[in-house]
Amino acid sequence: MGLSTIAQDPATKASMVDDCTHLIDEQVASKRGMSGLALKTAYRVIKGVGPTYLRGAIGRVLPEALNALEPMWYEGLGSGDPVQYLRQDPSRTAEILLSVTDQRIQNSSGAVVGVYKKLRKSIKSDVEEAVPDLANILGKHAQALSQA
Repeated sequence: MGLSTIAQDPATKASMVDDCTHLIDEQVASKRGMSGLALKTAYRVIKGVGPTYLRGAIGRVLPEALNALEPMWYEGLGSGDPVQYLRQDPSRTAEILLSVTDQRIQNSSGAVVGVYKKLRKSIKSDVEEAVPDLANILGKHAQALSQA
């Protein structure tokens, strides 16, 4: 099953948005030091846009992110385990995800754009750290949908 079909089911998409929101919350909370402080401050700005802004943003970008990751997912299916395949190359997975957000941010405005541009260079390692958990989320939802 391809990743792009996962977001087509409204209940599955909503559950994935919940899981991804929780993952981001956990990732940001775990950051330490000056860079962690900067990330936490930026995250508060993003969450301050509105109580549902983050969930909405994840929901809007999710179909594009799944489409972008789909070729890599299929490579992983060919090797036998797409979840492990994504986990084995966190740098590539992160670049794919960031290319989607880079494209979307070009058509945006407001405080979120400024925050993103300030953090973009340093955020790749944060996304890479989240790849194993994200891969697990994708695998969980792909499996649940294929068994439905």
